[in-house]
Amino acid sequence: MNVESFQTAAAAGGVSDRLLDAAGITIDRLPMLHVIFDRVATYCADGLRHMSASPSYFSVSNIESGRIGDILEDYESNAVAAMYHASDWDTRILVGFDRDFVFTMIEVLFGADGSEPPVDDERGFSNIEMKVAQALFEEAGKAVQAAFAPISRTQLKLERTETRMDFAIIGRRNNLAVVAKLLIQALGRGGEMFVIIPQSALSPMRQSLAHVVSGDVATADPRWSKQMQSEVSRTSVSLKAVLEERTVDLGDVAAFEIGQVLELQATPRTQVRLECNGQALFRCQLGQSQGAYMLKVEDVIDEDQEFIDDLASD
Repeated sequence: MNVESFQTAAAAGGVSDRLLDAAGITIDRLPMLHVIFDRVATYCADGLRHMSASPSYFSVSNIESGRIGDILEDYESNAVAAMYHASDWDTRILVGFDRDFVFTMIEVLFGADGSEPPVDDERGFSNIEMKVAQALFEEAGKAVQAAFAPISRTQLKLERTETRMDFAIIGRRNNLAVVAKLLIQALGRGGEMFVIIPQSALSPMRQSLAHVVSGDVATADPRWSKQMQSEVSRTSVSLKAVLEERTVDLGDVAAFEIGQVLELQATPRTQVRLECNGQALFRCQLGQSQGAYMLKVEDVIDEDQEFIDDLASD
């Protein structure tokens, strides 16, 4: 290919990209966006588990495209929004909570049980409500950042929060953007969280977003994993020590009488099998200490190997 042909092809590619950007992103052609925002919902729910006793459920309500100004107009006087700088994308994105979301989270985080009627007030947000929203924005930013990481990594830095959507500026108001709306349910009430990303930030990822990554697995939250491990480790279990087992006929069992003595073939040196929930775990030695029976673990039981050994001996 000569230089002139290369320049012509490059120019054609640039024109096609500009035409695609001008036409806007078609959500149906970017199925990976739904996977990403499902992750955002999961990460937000996991993050709130560490902050409240009552469970909160997040779900993706809708993902659509539109003009930034038109999107924000729907939330005017009814939401609080946070602007984040995405350094690697060279853009800013916006995350917002509507009034019902903030009031619901106040009740969840301060231990309400849902017995009180929901707040129905058009007043401005109080200082406490704004501080709670700030803490929730920190969690939401981490969730969005983690959800996009397999496609395009970037650091999201929270710059400021606004209650007037006129000041929630992440680009020209007539620029195209994608907005994802997530619903929260807790204590029998709910609210809406929304994420607005300029289409100019998503255009470079278009090819990656056009295909769902097979075998894609969300990264585990290390805090949740640690808490799970801690709770499982503290779970109480019952252990059973089996000194001897014998097979008898049902007729012999029916003939048992009160006071009858059943002789065992076991001796003080017979190994005891330690079981949990019907699963053999260890071979132990029976002993005594301070007037009580005790077991000393001597070996781990491999039931699969024992089964193979029994077949070989037969």
